[in-house]
Amino acid sequence: MNDLGLLEVLPVLFWVALGLLTVGFCASLSDRRTSGGWFAAYILGLIAVLHATPALLYPTLRYGWAWKHVAIVDAMIRNDGNVPVVEKLDVYNQWPGFFHLNAFVVQATGLESSLGYAVWAPPVMNVLLLAPLLLLYRAVTRDRRLIWGAAWVYYSCSWVGQDYFAPQAFAFLLFVVVIAVVLGQLSSSMRRPSSSSTGWPVGRLALVVLIQAVIVCSHQLTPLMLISALVALSLPRRNRRVVLPVLAAAVLLTTVWDATVARPYVSAHLSEFLDALAEPDANVVSGLATLGTAAPGQVLVSWVDRGLSAAVFLLAAIAFAVRPWVRRTGMPLLVLAPLPILVANSYGGEMIFRAYLFALPAAAFMISALLFQWGRRPRLGALAVGPLLLAMLGGTLFGYYGKETANYFTKDEVAAARFVTAATPPGALIVSLTSDVPGLDMNYEKHPRIQLNEQDIEDLRRLAENPLEGLEAFIEGATVREPAYIILSRAQAAELYLTGTLPADTMQRLETAMSDTWGFVPVYRNKDAVVFRYQNPDNWEQP
Repeated sequence: MNDLGLLEVLPVLFWVALGLLTVGFCASLSDRRTSGGWFAAYILGLIAVLHATPALLYPTLRYGWAWKHVAIVDAMIRNDGNVPVVEKLDVYNQWPGFFHLNAFVVQATGLESSLGYAVWAPPVMNVLLLAPLLLLYRAVTRDRRLIWGAAWVYYSCSWVGQDYFAPQAFAFLLFVVVIAVVLGQLSSSMRRPSSSSTGWPVGRLALVVLIQAVIVCSHQLTPLMLISALVALSLPRRNRRVVLPVLAAAVLLTTVWDATVARPYVSAHLSEFLDALAEPDANVVSGLATLGTAAPGQVLVSWVDRGLSAAVFLLAAIAFAVRPWVRRTGMPLLVLAPLPILVANSYGGEMIFRAYLFALPAAAFMISALLFQWGRRPRLGALAVGPLLLAMLGGTLFGYYGKETANYFTKDEVAAARFVTAATPPGALIVSLTSDVPGLDMNYEKHPRIQLNEQDIEDLRRLAENPLEGLEAFIEGATVREPAYIILSRAQAAELYLTGTLPADTMQRLETAMSDTWGFVPVYRNKDAVVFRYQNPDNWEQP
């Protein structure tokens, strides 16, 4: 794989399979006699082809952040439910729900770690998401063509990739469940007004509040997105009797959690939050790559991602204009709901992608209402819509598979990281160029860590000009008892090439310089990685 990741190496039959699934799904939509089982089979087939392919192809867990989350689960098991406070990782103590759940699963099943099933998180999470999506769409229409069409559009446009082993995927699933239940209750209360003062059966409201509590303790962003969505749904007066109790519970739970358990994180970052409010334009564009030094293929991937996202919102806007009944469903409000959060904070440069993620379920329904309301000529409609659905899938594949050169790890890379984390003395400094080292966070509390591509701009300039001199500033305190270990690997080189954070040849120049410099000793090497030990000669102890 090179600039375009898996897109460059997938066989012709992969593309044929996607084409057949799309054509078959459109043909099924054109026949009102098609049973729901066929629609489900087509969508499950689409999920399998899109999201199970990497799990089947790769010998190890995909994506560096997924490896980090496996390490956090392992740390919680070793430390009785707490994460040792090291650098930025204390945030996981303050939103631990997802990790506690997985620690319980690992211990209850007798598994060695969550690594074995984390590989299958993307296809499993997408399959689990199908049920609440259908529930969401059935709350606003009984037209099976629109319901299943919306589900297809969702999966065809979900390029952001927030479905890996992570709190966001878990919390997003629960977010869709809450919104689906709220819309279902709105629909039910309009057909059969409830005598309850809240507009809710007590048991159902208690279940919704419980799900909200799980969201609040699992992820810092999703509760804010949920509150924003509920505020949007409460704008029409007719909705307030149902929505306001759920909104009040969400606000109360989030406030109490942030003021107690998450208080250390909130207090430490309060000034950043307030500063971000004054820079809404910067928050919106912070996640868009400048593309100045990125690999040529990544420039294309980024523009395709932007084009697909723009097309999704454009089609939703057209649906709003030409399908008047859609305006009364609440879906337009849910599409717009993430905007206040997007303007308020950059979320480390990812907010624009998270806003798209949370808006997509509602936008997909509006697109379905635009594309699949065919009237008396369904076959002609299916023929016209097919190419657009194929184009959506193509755009999603660029976003979802286009960065796989860095997301994919070999067994040799895993072995090198295991050597560094397990065979080096406690207290030894571990240095990497990027975060793309699988398993480097295992036993993280035993080793201080430095990730060079996250340093200040002046440090990055020094690294770009002379990698060895740039490195030495971070490892000069290394001693015989506490040496520094520098790990260089294939995926790190790939990330530098794809993103352009540092020159693409930085790793090669650094390895060459260390090989020729006194004090650096290669202690582990295989085909895809090398580990150097460094002991500053000035700090060597005399006998």
